[in-house]
Amino acid sequence: MEHHSNLVPWQVLAQEREAKLVFLELTAEGEIDMEAAAKLIGARTRIVAVTQMSNVLGTINPIKELAALAHKQGAIILVDGAQSVPHMQISVQEMDADFVAFSLHKMLGPTGVGVLWGKKDILKAMPPYMYGGDMIASVSRERSRYNELPWKFEAGTPNIGDVIASAAAFEYLSELGLENVREHEVEITRYALNRLREINGIAIYGPKDPQKRGGVISFNMKDIHPHDLGQILSDAGIAIRAGHHCCQPLMKDLQVMGTARASFYIYNTFEEVDMLLAALREADKVMGNVAYR
Repeated sequence: MEHHSNLVPWQVLAQEREAKLVFLELTAEGEIDMEAAAKLIGARTRIVAVTQMSNVLGTINPIKELAALAHKQGAIILVDGAQSVPHMQISVQEMDADFVAFSLHKMLGPTGVGVLWGKKDILKAMPPYMYGGDMIASVSRERSRYNELPWKFEAGTPNIGDVIASAAAFEYLSELGLENVREHEVEITRYALNRLREINGIAIYGPKDPQKRGGVISFNMKDIHPHDLGQILSDAGIAIRAGHHCCQPLMKDLQVMGTARASFYIYNTFEEVDMLLAALREADKVMGNVAYR
């Protein structure tokens, strides 16, 4: 279920280091099969990289349990929090992650800004990955001495303006309370799932229980290509995403070319869910393939 951002870099690293990349199995509802995971994560495992919340299925993964499996075998766990951090309260200490990475553009911030959190002892032991100004403590003709954390990973002039804008996004979400964001998303997702289930011939992907998923719903309507559906909804003033959602291996497992995906956040209303259903009825009229109860 991983986004390409949490797959392609590991493919490259595996090729460079002659390592083997293996994948956790999913259940029929799109959740990680934890029994299979316990068998797969073994003494030869070095890194477990996993999303906390799927950007396609909405699945919320049990990071604490996966971290325990990884640490038992001496491995580290990196969590892709791009989809989860903007939508729910998380504690890196409670889930015992070694690294958590997320971007700001999914949490009301600008594009091109991301955050990497890591355990201090691991970050201290890591060499810099970029070199230049500001990441050094001193430079001589013979050698350079690197700066302390976090500056040794901050080479060059940072994206100052967008970092300041990112702070404003953090402050706004903190004022709203991420627990309130999560509560709203659970309820609007529950409502949307129930409304979508009124449609005969619809396939909805991911967990049925809204408590086990985030505010994204991927679906397909019988005999209507998701790109056609996306265009019809766009004409009605409704924005969805249609395609593989940067998750082509999952699409292959689902045996589809792509899906339509509705995504909900703090600004979406129950009335807008009703507008979505009305537009899907219009798609039925245009394409003539879906019957309603």
